[in-house]
Amino acid sequence: MKSLLLATSLVLVCSIFLAASELSFDEQLPAGPAKEKAEAACLGCHEARIIVQQRLAKPAWTKEVDKMVKWGADVAPADRDALIDYLSANFPADKAAYEAQGTEVTTGRKTPKTK
Repeated sequence: MKSLLLATSLVLVCSIFLAASELSFDEQLPAGPAKEKAEAACLGCHEARIIVQQRLAKPAWTKEVDKMVKWGADVAPADRDALIDYLSANFPADKAAYEAQGTEVTTGRKTPKTK
């Protein structure tokens, strides 16, 4: 009886994870001169959504790229600046906040009525 309950629970958990993975949004990195470098360096460990949702100034992107290289990201020294420029141009700090596909952002606050 315990093994049947355990097996049923395992199937249920696996089904939930499988359904959740199918619902993940398929974000793509935008076109640009270093898109392929970004895909090769970043998408081996991250979904594109992790990058697409970032809003960083160039110095912060520089620190982020350098940190990822220390953690094992495969970025050739000759490609580093082009990758930072690509990320800074496409995901700058002053760009509008990321909104996930299929979601609606609400604040939960009531808006005042105007006369």
